[in-house]
Amino acid sequence: MDGNILLIVLFAAIVIAALVFGALAARRRRQALAGLAARLGLRFDPDADHGLAGQFGFLDKLAMGDNRHAFNVLSGPFRGHEIMAFDYHYETHSTDSKGNRTTHHHYLSVFILFLPRSFPELRIVREGWFSKIAQVFGYDDIDFESAEFSRAFCVRSKDKKFAYDVCHTRMMEYLLANRDLSVEIENRALALVFEGQLSPQRIESNLARLLEIRSRLPDYLFTKV
Repeated sequence: MDGNILLIVLFAAIVIAALVFGALAARRRRQALAGLAARLGLRFDPDADHGLAGQFGFLDKLAMGDNRHAFNVLSGPFRGHEIMAFDYHYETHSTDSKGNRTTHHHYLSVFILFLPRSFPELRIVREGWFSKIAQVFGYDDIDFESAEFSRAFCVRSKDKKFAYDVCHTRMMEYLLANRDLSVEIENRALALVFEGQLSPQRIESNLARLLEIRSRLPDYLFTKV
């Protein structure tokens, strides 16, 4: 067999094997999430939902790229709060020097707790290179009395008082103990967003962490007129 033909056959076999493996992994994930939803008393919908991208488009991560959609959606009451958790997909594109266009697929794991009133945008994310670069261009984050917290997290909000109300001592202590969290509050949503698709085994524990953050929001925030 000609060497070029052999390479083509091998490449095709690898692509087919990858597609089959991906399909089987996605099926196992759906089954595991369906079982989790049944155990927790939540609704489960594995199908792509493009409407959620618009519904939560005010959340920064859910407004990126195109072909945005949620799937594997769990929703319903969880320990006294209305929640939603789902896988999320969006696409970005790049073009090389020869004009070839490549599509990049990105996946997120999103956890949302619905709040009883609307709030201004507040983002609490881990401090990193992007946030440091943004500060150079004038996008300053909010500093707190805890130097350790200010070094670990970038906090941004147009309403500084609201940021200080949320990031009190107990909240900062919890976030410092859970440094993988990225928190966003806006409108009636309290959200945790993770890069990639978390394993089904990590869904319930992160729902619990979402509720833990909610429990640390001061009561007076919900009684203000």
